[in-house]
Amino acid sequence: MRLAFWRAGKDKAVIERVVSKAKHQAKPESKVETRPGVEARPASVVAPQAPAESGDIDLHALGGALARKRGWIIVPTVLALVASVALVNSITPRYKSESRILIDGRENVFLRPSSDRSTEERQALDPEAVTSQVQLVLSRDLAREIIKKNKLAERPEFDPVLQGVSPLKSLAALVGIGRDPFSMTPEERVLDSYYDRLQAYAVDKSRVIVVEFQSADPELAVRVANSIADGYLVLQQNARQDQARNASQWLSGEIENLRKKVSDAEAKVEDFRSKSSLFVGTNNTTLSNQQMGEVNTQLNNARAMKADAESRARLIKEMLQSGKPIEASEVVNSELMRRLSEQRVTLRAQLAEQSSTLLGNHPRIKELKAQLGDLDNQIRDEAAKISRSLENDARIAGGRVDGLTASLEQLKKQATSTNGQDVQLRALEREAKAQRDLLETYLGKYREASTRESIDAAPAEGRIISRAIVSNTPAYPKKLPIVLIATLATLLLSSGLVVTGELLRQTAPRAVAVFTPAATQGSIRREAIVEPVVEPIMAEPASLQPEMTADADATELAEIEHLADRLRAAGAAAKKVTVLGTAAGEAITLSTLTLARHLARDARVVVVDLAASSPTIAAVSVDPAAPGLAELMQGQASFAQVITRDKLSRLHLVMAGRPGFDRSLLQSPRVTLAIDALLRAYDHVLLDAGSASDLPAELLTANARAVVVPDVSMDVDARALMCEQLKAVGFSEVTMLSRPVQPSDAGETPPRVVAA
Repeated sequence: MRLAFWRAGKDKAVIERVVSKAKHQAKPESKVETRPGVEARPASVVAPQAPAESGDIDLHALGGALARKRGWIIVPTVLALVASVALVNSITPRYKSESRILIDGRENVFLRPSSDRSTEERQALDPEAVTSQVQLVLSRDLAREIIKKNKLAERPEFDPVLQGVSPLKSLAALVGIGRDPFSMTPEERVLDSYYDRLQAYAVDKSRVIVVEFQSADPELAVRVANSIADGYLVLQQNARQDQARNASQWLSGEIENLRKKVSDAEAKVEDFRSKSSLFVGTNNTTLSNQQMGEVNTQLNNARAMKADAESRARLIKEMLQSGKPIEASEVVNSELMRRLSEQRVTLRAQLAEQSSTLLGNHPRIKELKAQLGDLDNQIRDEAAKISRSLENDARIAGGRVDGLTASLEQLKKQATSTNGQDVQLRALEREAKAQRDLLETYLGKYREASTRESIDAAPAEGRIISRAIVSNTPAYPKKLPIVLIATLATLLLSSGLVVTGELLRQTAPRAVAVFTPAATQGSIRREAIVEPVVEPIMAEPASLQPEMTADADATELAEIEHLADRLRAAGAAAKKVTVLGTAAGEAITLSTLTLARHLARDARVVVVDLAASSPTIAAVSVDPAAPGLAELMQGQASFAQVITRDKLSRLHLVMAGRPGFDRSLLQSPRVTLAIDALLRAYDHVLLDAGSASDLPAELLTANARAVVVPDVSMDVDARALMCEQLKAVGFSEVTMLSRPVQPSDAGETPPRVVAA
């Protein structure tokens, strides 16, 4: 095999192949089939019959016809009975198990959000919601999990390729009646068999889903039915946990943004308040409004004090002018006035006592009266002083009233000038409060979502009310109904044919006498009917003949070691390396092994054989008969089975497949998934693509470097052109060796390589 001519197309992702080998042509064949001809019997003499009335049916004649031709009825019926019995006994029986799931839609009250805890039960599910849950049971994601869990892909019952395809099915697929199993991927084959045996439906007028599964193994039918029910509940639980996880992640980002917004809004409020002098005092009011209220209160108090002082001073003056006793509280409560009043009372008592024995002109009496008058004058003088003091207090209060009135007017003017700024401040405060409230709401929801995410088993919307049990009665095929239907159908069909023939004979036009020459009577003639049968001819795929290209010379081992150092230094950028070229024989495989063994000295390296054109890989493997990619694609082997070790180094090997495998399996999209899995497990994955004539371009070029092993005859210009074309089709970097690695001895099978 040689490398096909590579070039970049319009999308720069297509590798064109040049086909030079002649296609195998198959000559159409014709098949001749002969069958007995129609017997030409001599016409006998037919007697004229009496004309019958139109529309009359002779039931007696029908009964006679059935009796005469009972062999035409009994024989097909018995054959149908025997064939149906043989058919139902040849079919592998299937056993059915079922599990039932109740979709109740309820939730644990302790796991319900606080906003919903007042509701004891959620709203009943409608029929559409139950039908949607049935589709979830039938989903492909759940089907893949069940197939993997129960290892259905390893059972011939679910993968017809494992037990071999019958020629009848192959012929049916060829004519388009059925699907060719070999044209399907192993996953498609297993899924088709899985869904063929699975049935899920909702019970009418209920919220119960029935899951039925059939299998030739009754134990397997029970396991799969219960696995589907359990997997359905797990899917719901995972979906709820994913919802809570996504909600918490989204809320976390929003909370961070809201915190910044709240901080910015509050900073704007404080900055505007400081610039506008709208500082907030007690009771959440501005200082200016608070000061204006305090000044207004002081002004009212000063006015009240002024009025009170004036009224008391006026009252005392009136008492002094009228000569009445001064009974004002300020006078009565004065200490001096109290002593004077006590002295006055004492003098009056003495005067009264002396007046009882002495006359009014007595010196003692005059003395007491003089003292009493003096005391009265002192009392009046003291009252006048108190009145004057109250008048002074009134004047002081009046001055304070004037001052407070001026301050209040000034504060009113200041408040009037700051009203516009106060409106802006309130708007900023409202915005900050709205952002703060939203932040608190999100924080509450984030706590609830985080709590639900941390719960190991989230509540599901359903529960299993009936688990599957083992059934010993086959559910398929229904032997008795099939035998009865086939037998009765054959009986009715054959009887109908006999009756139809008799009716046609009765209603046919009456014949006249026809005489046949004696020479033809008793003779039987057979005609051989030859019909050409054209069978479809499947043309073998044409071999691909790549063009030859070449490059310059160099010492291969030193060059390989230098290339290995470069790939090792590149690290993750050189995880995937595609080795291809135009070199003949085993040169490409030898070059791949040599490069891989150099890399395997201090890294985990695996070589994947995609060319399958050289026995060298199998020769250096510790298990030459190990399965390969082909068996992995068919589900006949696992990754652990297809990966083997190199005899001479720490290198790991993955062969293309056992001898005689179908190379079309290497074009499956699952090969790309397998390569991706190897890329996650190894430091370097080397693809031995050979000439790459029939491999998908994306498999080789995606995130890969190319190492080209040229033919020694390739000139410099061809090598440069080839490097440019390989870069154009998608390779990140292209390295061309000067010459391929050759075996040290032509008669020696193992290649000359450097062991680690």
